[in-house]
Amino acid sequence: MPIRALVWGENIHERENAVVREIYPHGMHNAIANALRQNADITAETATLEEPEHGLPEARLDETDVLLWWGHKAHGEVTDAVVERVAHRVWEGMGLIVLHSGHFSKIFKRVMGTPCSLKWREAGERERLWVINRNHPIAAGLGECVEVPMTEMYGEPFTVPEPDETVFISWYQGGEVFRSGMTWRRGAGRVFYLSPGHETYPIYHQPEIGQILRNAVAWAHNPLPRWKNIDDAPNVPTEKAPEKIESRGPHLHAPGEAGFR
Repeated sequence: MPIRALVWGENIHERENAVVREIYPHGMHNAIANALRQNADITAETATLEEPEHGLPEARLDETDVLLWWGHKAHGEVTDAVVERVAHRVWEGMGLIVLHSGHFSKIFKRVMGTPCSLKWREAGERERLWVINRNHPIAAGLGECVEVPMTEMYGEPFTVPEPDETVFISWYQGGEVFRSGMTWRRGAGRVFYLSPGHETYPIYHQPEIGQILRNAVAWAHNPLPRWKNIDDAPNVPTEKAPEKIESRGPHLHAPGEAGFR
């Protein structure tokens, strides 16, 4: 079965900003989805903020293996109910890939449990995305670095939990560095953050970025059956134990009696 990816985007900059509309006439979400479709093992659909339930009803999330999230201008407009629904699916095993300014989205903050703040500067400067984990599946097919000709600077400190793995570290023309590609596990779900992707530059048209996204979807996909009833913490009675239990509960003995130590 192909991996079922769903690309979520605000679709606001593309409608309100002529520069962004020229670069992404069909929206950033569609550009990302088209990059994913270059892998025949991935199917990619899209959802946007203005759709009912932001395009993320429970039935649709049930059929999603990996969700990609791009947000910036309207983080606060995403309803808490949808955020909790997405977080629950991540715990059950759905992959989550958070892109660029999605670092400040409600869903990323929810699964990270931290402010997810960082330094930034928009000056159209050069970025080198250095591959520091050459054997990681997300870095497959890349050279020692990916150069992005013009981008927005993201700088440390980045207030996220210590990652399971750091795949990329970026250097910017102004001198800053940034952990630009990191992974975590939350419940049964895999989470990846990738920083390049500012809306006023054609970064999602860059072949190497498309390669990273396809690799990330393949990595984030959990082929195991979905966890169910993950909120339950059941008390298992003795008679329902997989093996019969002979009661050996605590017994108190006075000094000198058998069994006293």
